[in-house]
Amino acid sequence: MNHSPPSARETISRIRRLSVVGLVAVIAAITTALGYQVSQSSSSSSAASPSNTLRMEHRGALGEADGAVPDDVTVFDDETPAVANLDPDLLKALRQAATDAADNGVELYVNSGWRSPDYQNQLLREAVSKYGSEDEAARWVATATASPHVSGDAVDLGPSDATTWLSEHGAEYGLCQIYKNEPWHYELRTKAIDRGCPPMYADPTQDPRMRQ
Repeated sequence: MNHSPPSARETISRIRRLSVVGLVAVIAAITTALGYQVSQSSSSSSAASPSNTLRMEHRGALGEADGAVPDDVTVFDDETPAVANLDPDLLKALRQAATDAADNGVELYVNSGWRSPDYQNQLLREAVSKYGSEDEAARWVATATASPHVSGDAVDLGPSDATTWLSEHGAEYGLCQIYKNEPWHYELRTKAIDRGCPPMYADPTQDPRMRQ
């Protein structure tokens, strides 16, 4: 079969189609390359951002040795510094109370106990950031020089059934809630065994010890 040669118009049309296809392919290749570079740059920036680095450094520097408490720690966990470094008399009272509470199906977990000064100061900085001012943060977190956690004289307990049980029976062991706004915070008041717990402060800012 004989074919006539393409006309000039057909030739030009084919060249244009080929040019368009080639241009589209080039644009697609450039877009893919740029997208990959942006993705890589974004990932690298996120991984190395100062906030992420600081969080990793914080976890490494201020861990259990400074008083951070892992999950499911009880007052019997001697290997946890937050428990082991509590005042011996406070710890003894806590263990007596925990033993009796267990008979009623209630278990006392330690959310926070002894803390190092560095850890206490870190918690205070976080509270200032969370509540927006030092005055408001002081209602929840004391300075390292004033906090009974740093001296090993305070413990934060949970869950809610444990603190409910302690609110009813804690005085029998000399364990008293100190602040109305912190139902989890308990300290030892030995006179409470005979006289009951003293009146609570509204919050730590009302506690004379916090004015050091």
